[in-house]
Amino acid sequence: MRVLLFDIDGTLIDAGGAGQAAMEKAVAIEFGETRPVKNIPAAGRTDRAIGRDLFEYYSIPATDENWNRYLDTYFSLLPESLHSKPGSVLPGVQPLIHGLSQRDDIFLGLLTGNFARGAHLKLRHYGLHHHFRTGGYGDWHLHRDDVARDALKSVREHLPDVQSEQIWVIGDTPADVQCGRAIGAKVLAVATGIFSADQLAPHRPDLLLDDLTDVAEWLGQL
Repeated sequence: MRVLLFDIDGTLIDAGGAGQAAMEKAVAIEFGETRPVKNIPAAGRTDRAIGRDLFEYYSIPATDENWNRYLDTYFSLLPESLHSKPGSVLPGVQPLIHGLSQRDDIFLGLLTGNFARGAHLKLRHYGLHHHFRTGGYGDWHLHRDDVARDALKSVREHLPDVQSEQIWVIGDTPADVQCGRAIGAKVLAVATGIFSADQLAPHRPDLLLDDLTDVAEWLGQL
């Protein structure tokens, strides 16, 4: 058995900035803040960390009540944001995921910084949601390594005897490489996000591809 844990944004899909747009609109609706957001990076980070930075940027008190208001509005806005933004499934993803999902020796999961509900909304929008059985999400953690540990724990609820060397993490940022290493997994890095292959190479993933269209070498290692 091989466990494959996929990142979402920049790896499976390009959502066209739908998530960030919905986050900023949620802050505007709930707290009246409309100043343009500057210098809050998103790639490879958890939604919890991005939300924390938004609250700090706008000096919004980080109370449970404010956080829940923000989440409820974000989730209500995200579907329309996905419809309105020019996003797409990334090259090679549809046939790869479909083929892997047919294999009895492959267990598909997610390892994403997205909030769990946001992850499912995005994948449902692009018709990929039904392939993934479990995952780790960015609801509670500021650091992606902790999300990876959650993902591993979740996988072991299905496969109690799975070992780290049976796991691959697939992602598009240096943080994906790092969090895979944190759980002892192998890492496939793909240059389909904001990081080029030259930028990803120094982080030494086990395999580095331009995209997921030509995966014969990787599939041969599974």
